[in-house]
Amino acid sequence: MSSTPSAARKDRLAEQRRKLPDGPGVYLFRDTKGKVVYVGKAKSIKKRVAGHFSRDGRGSHSRGVREMLDSIESVEFVLVSSETEALLAEQNFIKQYRPRFNIRLRDDKSYPYIGISMDEDFPRVYFTREKHRRNRLYFGPYSSAKRVRGTLDLLTKIFLMRSCTGAQPGRRSGSPCLDYYIKRCGAPCVGYVSKEEYRESIDGVIAFLSGRFKEIERDLEAKMRAAAAAQEFEQAALERNRLRAVQSLLERQRVSNDAVGTLDAVAVAVEGVDANAQVFQVRDGVLSDRQSFYLENLSEHGVGEVATEFLLQYYGDGVAIPPQIMVQGEVEDLEAMAAALAERRGAAVEVRAAERGDKRRILDLAERNAALALDQEKLKSERRRQQRVVALDGLQDALGLDTLPLRIECFDISNLMGTHTVASMVVFEGGAPKKSDYRRFTIRGAQGIGRPDDFASMNEVLTRRYKQWEAQQDLSPHDPARNESFATLPNVIVIDGGKGQLSAGMEALRGFHERGVAVVSLAKRIEEVFLPGRPAPVVLAHDTPELQLLQRVRDEAHRFAITHHRQRRDAAMTTSVLDELPGIGAARKRTLLNHFGSPEGVLAATREQLEAVPGLPGKTARELWTFLNRTTG
Repeated sequence: MSSTPSAARKDRLAEQRRKLPDGPGVYLFRDTKGKVVYVGKAKSIKKRVAGHFSRDGRGSHSRGVREMLDSIESVEFVLVSSETEALLAEQNFIKQYRPRFNIRLRDDKSYPYIGISMDEDFPRVYFTREKHRRNRLYFGPYSSAKRVRGTLDLLTKIFLMRSCTGAQPGRRSGSPCLDYYIKRCGAPCVGYVSKEEYRESIDGVIAFLSGRFKEIERDLEAKMRAAAAAQEFEQAALERNRLRAVQSLLERQRVSNDAVGTLDAVAVAVEGVDANAQVFQVRDGVLSDRQSFYLENLSEHGVGEVATEFLLQYYGDGVAIPPQIMVQGEVEDLEAMAAALAERRGAAVEVRAAERGDKRRILDLAERNAALALDQEKLKSERRRQQRVVALDGLQDALGLDTLPLRIECFDISNLMGTHTVASMVVFEGGAPKKSDYRRFTIRGAQGIGRPDDFASMNEVLTRRYKQWEAQQDLSPHDPARNESFATLPNVIVIDGGKGQLSAGMEALRGFHERGVAVVSLAKRIEEVFLPGRPAPVVLAHDTPELQLLQRVRDEAHRFAITHHRQRRDAAMTTSVLDELPGIGAARKRTLLNHFGSPEGVLAATREQLEAVPGLPGKTARELWTFLNRTTG
């Protein structure tokens, strides 16, 4: 008798586990599609993987661990020579594969950084959310964009640096901008400051962001005294004001005596699949910054594992790893962690648990903040959930529905004088957008009409929606052609418009209506809700959660339709305008668009601007300018 697929999978995994080595290294779990779902490291790969499959003390796995184990189809491993190598290899694999069951910074692609363009003669210091360019310094990630902008503003008050964009400083007028006159920039654009003098300011910025505050105080004080000795009293006063700004900041943020020195205190709090990490950055005894990061912990790891993975991710590409990092007692393998971070820093790093004194007090503060942040996030999430429940309950009562409207679909039409007509379908589930189920439609019946017909367009898109649902019912849930968005029956369909749009929609959605789907329309003028078979609209108070939910759904459908319409219109404009130009093929069209940014920019260009386009022959540029001015003159 042949074994079941489940039993065969279990036997195959057991055989793979028996072959695992009893040494340090990294292991990878892959699912049925070959995708890496988890990466781990261990002193003994064999024992660590066995630990995943054994039960915990209560006799069962947590929900997250069960989900991970059920998804494993194969186990792979990479043997290394030491725990330090295992730590570094694990993080490289996590960065490469981004496994869903490993600890991850929530929204990690959007965290802000401060960038310094060291590849330019006069480097810029700027706000950015990406850090992929070589020969540039990046400080971060920071958890608050507002604080980053505040730090940049403070830096411009202390150090003279340019705010203009582009590789070369300056503006077209060739004269200094306002920043020079308010003492925010030395005006390298007109040669008022040399590269060497400008680099001194940038070195000061780097020192500040690295936390070398004593060094900055000494330098500013020395400049103030030198200016006073040379009887340059205006400059001396300027340096004094900068020194006071730094000292005032440091005094406000001083958390301990100078003996504490420079360190990071890192603490995490964990509850189920949620976790928060706090990084308290102490530089020369001053709390220079505090970062708060929310983490995804789908495998429901404990404090020690979460902290270990967070530390390696956070300091993965950091330029400012401090010489000392304080962690909680649950964190293991401190020597291997210290060796891995020292390799990245290029100097010794001490990672240890703080036991007493000021360092223990700072770590306790970070730990309390992590727990508090987690509680506040849960409170916010619960409040948002409660608000959605209230809105859904209110909508059910207002529309007289038999069931809670858990799935709401809304349709909108967008066109410009009957051209490029499109429709949108947006989906809200549980009162929140479900963007994976959004769909766009190009209206076929409107092509060639040349005048808007919203009723016919609405009828077409809703007919297509119902036919898609019918077609999906014949497909198995495991069929690759199945589309869950179209296969799911909605509770409510909202049409943007009044009675006319509702009538057009009812004709197409009769099959849905017979299956209990409520169909309503929402008119913009005074936000009236029209229901089929009722001559008078339902008018909801403007401050009710149910009307606000309907408005959010309707506005989202409108935004989604408008975006699609603009994309199609812009593409058509690009084709129709530029394809008529003499001597301009596909490659030169791309060149012109890249250079001027839009078709309008090409049409508005002067003869000199066209001749200056790289890759466009001068003769072609002159002929193009003549043609454009003949046709537009």
